[in-house]
Order: sequence, then structure tokens, then C-alpha cells
Amino acid sequence: MLRLGAQRLRGSPGLPRWLSTRQGEEKQPLSTETRWKEKAETVIIGGGCVGVSLAYHLAKAGMKDVVLLEKSELTAGSTWHAAGLTTYFHPGINLKKIHYDSIKLYERLEEETGQAVGFHQPGSIRIATTPVRVDEFKYQMTRTGWHATEQYIIGPEKIQEMFPLLNMNKVLAGLYNPGDGHIDPYSLTMALAAGARKYGALLKYPAPVTSLKARSDGTWEVETPQGPVTANRIVNAAGFWAREIGKMVGLEHPLIPVQHQYVVTSTIPEVKALKRELPVLRDLEGSYYLRQERDGLLFGPYESQEKMKVQDSWVSSGVPSGFGKELFESDLDRIMEHVEAAMETVPVLRKADIINIVNGPITYSPDILPMVGPHQGVRNYWVAIGFGYGIIHAGGVGKYLSDWILHGEPPFDLIELDPNRYGKWTTTQYTEAKARESYGFNNIVGYPKEERFAGRPTQRVSGLYETLESKCSMGFHAGWEQPHWFYRPGQDTQYRPSFRRTNWFEPVGSEYKQVIQKVGVIDLTPFGKFTIKGQDSIRLLDRLFANVIPKVGFTNISHMLTPKGRVYAELTVSHRSSGQFLLITGSGSELHDLRWIEEEAIRGRYDVDIQNITDELGVLGVAGPYARQVLQKLTSADLSDGVFKFLQTKSLKISNIPVTAIRISYTGELGWELYHRREDSAALYKAIMNAGEEEGIGNFGTYAMNALRLEKAFRAWGSEMNCDTNPLEAGLDYFVKLNKPADFIGKQALKQIKAEGLKRRLVCLTLTTDNVDPEGNESVWFDGKVVGNTTSGCYSYGVQKSLAFAYVPLELSQVGQQVQVELLGENYPAVVTQEPLVLTEPTRNRLQKKGGKDKI
Repeated sequence: MLRLGAQRLRGSPGLPRWLSTRQGEEKQPLSTETRWKEKAETVIIGGGCVGVSLAYHLAKAGMKDVVLLEKSELTAGSTWHAAGLTTYFHPGINLKKIHYDSIKLYERLEEETGQAVGFHQPGSIRIATTPVRVDEFKYQMTRTGWHATEQYIIGPEKIQEMFPLLNMNKVLAGLYNPGDGHIDPYSLTMALAAGARKYGALLKYPAPVTSLKARSDGTWEVETPQGPVTANRIVNAAGFWAREIGKMVGLEHPLIPVQHQYVVTSTIPEVKALKRELPVLRDLEGSYYLRQERDGLLFGPYESQEKMKVQDSWVSSGVPSGFGKELFESDLDRIMEHVEAAMETVPVLRKADIINIVNGPITYSPDILPMVGPHQGVRNYWVAIGFGYGIIHAGGVGKYLSDWILHGEPPFDLIELDPNRYGKWTTTQYTEAKARESYGFNNIVGYPKEERFAGRPTQRVSGLYETLESKCSMGFHAGWEQPHWFYRPGQDTQYRPSFRRTNWFEPVGSEYKQVIQKVGVIDLTPFGKFTIKGQDSIRLLDRLFANVIPKVGFTNISHMLTPKGRVYAELTVSHRSSGQFLLITGSGSELHDLRWIEEEAIRGRYDVDIQNITDELGVLGVAGPYARQVLQKLTSADLSDGVFKFLQTKSLKISNIPVTAIRISYTGELGWELYHRREDSAALYKAIMNAGEEEGIGNFGTYAMNALRLEKAFRAWGSEMNCDTNPLEAGLDYFVKLNKPADFIGKQALKQIKAEGLKRRLVCLTLTTDNVDPEGNESVWFDGKVVGNTTSGCYSYGVQKSLAFAYVPLELSQVGQQVQVELLGENYPAVVTQEPLVLTEPTRNRLQKKGGKDKI
């Protein structure tokens, strides 16, 4: 049995190298810097590995005045006691790039700085002991081929060869990443600090920040006991002190510290006898990681959400004064089930002595991902906080943020890390519930369309929530509950995620037919909604958007581009009255887009009033061939095609309820979006459903809408277009007016892109599959090589095939071109298809008027 030996903290030979010499009274010397700067381009608050990495990257890239302020000493907080794991693996597509950049930096850092970093790269293996886990590995492999990271599925024989101490009874497969390993966090941070100083950054400690004062010109007054610093921008990288820093600027960052334990054993003879270092092992069903530490093993579990310990007193009362390089009392009982699982999988553990149990704080955001980037609502305030895995993220995030700060736009899309994904709805209670869930679910199977239910619902529920919650499976969108699919009589109503078609496949098909053949209603309340008015409103929007400004009473689809010509956002712009606009964006990009608009308004000194009215308005979508027939019963306004044209917007009353009606539908069918007071949603919905009984009206959710929009070849922001793509390769030429007089952001870059010619193009693929459909981000193969990637996909209930959007090289983008798409370890035949698969209602209507019935 794994035994608890004598626990020692100072200089113990059983502690990881960096803990054995860096803990307790053996502190690093105080900063020898005697310089002080009264002005800085960037002030970074926090001297953990993330903050120091940013200082290093900014200084190396040429920023002259970079100042890092640390309240006690470098690595204090979470960095010094981290287990130091590094891996190329991440289920998120672009987070793989962060991991990749970190590891590539760590590989060269010692040579660059002359400081040893203690980097070990024995590789890592995630083991699968269940068939569904093997499916998950295959699912992840489909997303690997178009990335630079190496990753392979290996069989039991290879696993046994690489990790001979493993009990192979239950092992079915492994996901293997060469180049993975672990690094000494203390040495890493010191090497980054040496590099930062080498390139001119000033690192001051102890230098606690005592207050932050925003100045009218957008700069900051940063107060410290050593004196003030005026900064053009500040970056909060303060780890589990980040909430305190946030409060200084009026923000409540949704962060919570949790206790994470790992165990270090004494020397194990079988480990000592090995001729090479063991790869890092991750037993996903046992929910722990295990790696070699000297001649013993280091073992770190993730407890269930019921057993794990949240340091909630720090949230209510703040981090105790002076806490820096302390640990919590260990609790072996809390992790015993994981210890037992590890002893079964790695039997030599049974004979080992525990030399130390390290129990330290790490900071979690609600979804376990960090918050990285500029914050909406506070000028020139950036964050790099909430790192549950700070060591592997530090190098890549430092580079990512440095590039963004220096070039005015993110180097690639990482909206999943946007700090603005949270809002006022993110309460402390929600944050704690989600942090518990995220920690406890650390190693659960990651399905497509995954939903997690802790902390729900928030205050963000539409006026229809009580009416619909028992009738459908709800999804979570930026705090909102929104129907994904509706239950049908006699059908399975449970949430059953799968890598293959599951219990919502047939209900979604029924909803699809509902919209195509009759009329359906969808709750679209989660849309982000802004109003812009003022004497410069048209000038501002002309600068922001690549499309022309719609005429009064009309709506169009417009895109905000980055200076390099990438697609920062897609919105619908409605010109309600002269100089007054309603802007609509997706739920997940509400504050992401608002920040961009607000910053341009300030930068250009536009005289405008911008209001976020997302929580004030409810939205109902009504779509299908009978949509006009149903709505006309409820209004005296003329809804006929000649009077209420496609993309027109009007104020009218539906069942005596005031609405702003826009003739538009993401389904591509005849439809309207009805914007109204949130408290009127239930009454409006009831009136529409009653009026549509004769037409067979029904509900539909976002899954059916996705199938409908894909058949119509409607692009989605975040999938077909984002900061990784330009609008020309995404097929958005119709919405980009390069000849409009206004010099919109990205215009010159886009002209250059057009002149140089495209290298790839978005195409529509139809696939011949069995019971699996593309989701997006799968590898596209041609002639035995990966040549591109899908962006989104689903089953087409219209053509009864799988379909997907995909980026492929220009030479493979012609209609009829045959390629393959990898799904769950198998390459399925696919063909580039003329888009759209189904014509939109306005197009069908137009062709019919021209006598083109044969074309429809």
C-alpha cells in the first residue's frame, strides 16, 4: 500500500527540484534593480510565469518601456508549486497553437538566456480504458492533421514498451504526444526574467500595486510604495490576486482559487532501474496525471466536484495578507480513490512511500480557460488571468498578447479566451458552481455539442424560459438558456451526447421539416443588441464596416475587419431612423464586438451614443412558407412582399405588442425577426402560436436552424470566418464594398490580399457517411495528405447527406473536386458541391417572378 512517509517541506529530497530549494525561508534575493521609471508603455502586474513571459515578449519585440511590478517575489502564488506539465495536446483548435509556441520557446530559452530551465521531454500518453474514450481519441485525431503538433494513437504493445511499469489489463489505446513533458516552473520564470531584463524590461519586486487611477486621456496612474508609474496600458497578470486588482478598476473578475494536490514518492527501485525517463501518463478514467520525478513518481489527481476544496473564503474576504509561497494543509483522504486507481494502473506505487503532498492554490475561471486580452468597458486595461494550467500557457500567451498589443489585433482567433465572454450575469455563486464542475470534470469525455449544467440558469433567461424549459433541451449561450431541440411525444428526452448520431437526430429533422413545409418559431433572445445614434453615427459605422450603410428602413449584413483584413465580427445593421441604428451580433460575441466599436469611437473622437440593450430586448424568429400568413392575422401593417421587402425593418404592433420587425431569417426561408421588450416575450409567443394553429405552427431550436443555414450556404462567424480568415477566401465578397468612399478598417490590407491572389477558398462539401456527421475542424485529405479543414457541418435533411464547409487550396476548390474528410478515424469520400444546396426564399421568389421555375 502507498504509505505516508515523513513529510518535510524544506529541502526534502522527495520534493520536485524547484520546491526542494525554493520554499520556506530560502527565498530568492530581492530585486537588485535600483532604477525606477515614472512612465511606461506597459505596466504588467504580477510576477508569475505568465506576467514575466509577457514582459519578455514585449521587450524582445522592441517595446522600450516595459515595467513589471510584483508584490513580493517572482513565482510567488501558483507558479512556484506547479507540477510543471507541458503538453502539445488541447481539444481547443487554436489553443494548440498556444501550447506549441510555449514548448518551442522553452526548448530554446536556456540557450538564449544562459539560464537552465530543467526541461524534460519524454513525451506523454493519455490512456483509454473504455471504447468511448477510444472514440474520443479518434475524434481528437481528426483535428490534428492540419496542425503542426505531433499526435498519434498507439496500441497496447507500444504503450507497454514506452511505460513498462503499467498494468495493461484494461488499456485499449493511447493518445501519444512526442515532445511533451515537464519543466521546472521556478527556473523557467527566472530564465524568462533574465531574457526580459536582457531586452530592456524593468522587473521590480517587492512593489505591490496599491491603487489604479484611470486618467481622462486613457492612461493609468499606478501607485506603489516605491512611487507612481504612468502607463499607457496596464496588464493584470496577478494570479489569485487578480480579483483584488480588478476591484481597483471597478471589475469583479469571475475567478476562484481551488486547492490542487499532488503527491511525491520516495525512490522506487523499478523506476530507478529504467534506462530512460517514463513518459507522462494521464489516466483519464482515474482522473490523474503521473510522471517520473527523479527516481520516484509524482502523482496529481483531480477530485470530483463533491470532494474538491474551493478556497471560497478568499473570494469573500480576499487573499490573506502576506500569502505568497505558502501551502495548504494536505488531505490524503480526499484523494484516496484516485490513489487507489493509480496503484491499480501503476502497481509499483503500492510499495512506495509518500515523501510529500503538495497542496497549493490554483485559479479557475468558470469554464477552466484563462481570460486573455483587453477588457470591455475599461480603456487600456488588459488581463492575463485565470490560468488553471499556467506553465504550458505562459510562453504562448506571452507571445500572443505581445503581438496583439504591438499590432492592434490578435495574431489568431482565441475568442474562447476573451475576458468579455463573461458579464454582469456571472455571479460569485455561478463562478463557484462552474469552477467545481470544471475541476471535477477535468478528465471527462469531451463530446461535440457538450453541455454542462452547474450554475444554470443564470439571471439571463428570456421571457419564454418558463414556457419552454420542459419542452426542449436547452443550450447555454453567454449566460442565456436557448432551445437546442424540442422533444416529440414518445421520444427519448435525455441529454445523450455522442460522437455519432444520437437521440436528437430525428427531432431536429422534424423541426427542419416544420420550417421548410409550414412555419416555426425560435427564441433568439440571446443575440447581442446595441443601439448607436448621434451626429457621427454614420461616419463611425462607415469606418467600422466593410459594407455600405443601409438606407433608412433597411437592414444589411456587415463585417468589421481587422487592420490586416481579417474578419473580426459579423453583425446585422438596421437603419431605423435617420442616424439611428440597431446592431445585432451573436450571443458569444456581444462584449467582444462592443469593445471594438467603443474603442474605435474613442480613437476617432466620434460624437455618438452607444448603448448595449442586449438584456432589455427579447427576440422571436418566425420562419417558413406560412410565416406571413400567421403574422398578418395579428397586425394591421401590410406584410405583403411588395410592401415589406426582404431586408426591410419596420416598427409595428403584433397582437398590440410593439415590435421592431426585420424581414430576415438565418434559416433562409420566408421569415421575420421580432425585437420587443423582454417582458412581452411570453404574450407575443402565445399570440403567434395561437394564430398559427391552423397552419400547423411549431417550435424549432438552434440545431435545426444550423442545418437550414448550412444548406443555404450561410457563413457563421466563429466557424467559417474569424480572425484567422479574410472575407474574400470566406466567400463574403458580396458584403465587402472595396469601392465605397469611406476608408474602412482593413480596406487597404484587403486590396493587397486581392491583388496578391487567394491561396485557399471556402467550399461546400457533401459527404457519404454512415451514422457520423462532421462538426467542424476535421482534417480534409487529398492524395494521402491533409490539405485543409472543415469549419462546420451537419446532416442535411434536404439532400439526405452530410455536408460541411471546408477550406481547401485554390486548386482543389472547383465544383466536382473529390476529397476526403476524416471522421472518427475513417476517411469518408466528399465532393465540392455547387452552393447553396437549397436556394433561399428571396432567391426562389425572384426566380419565380422572372419565370425561372425550372431553375428553382
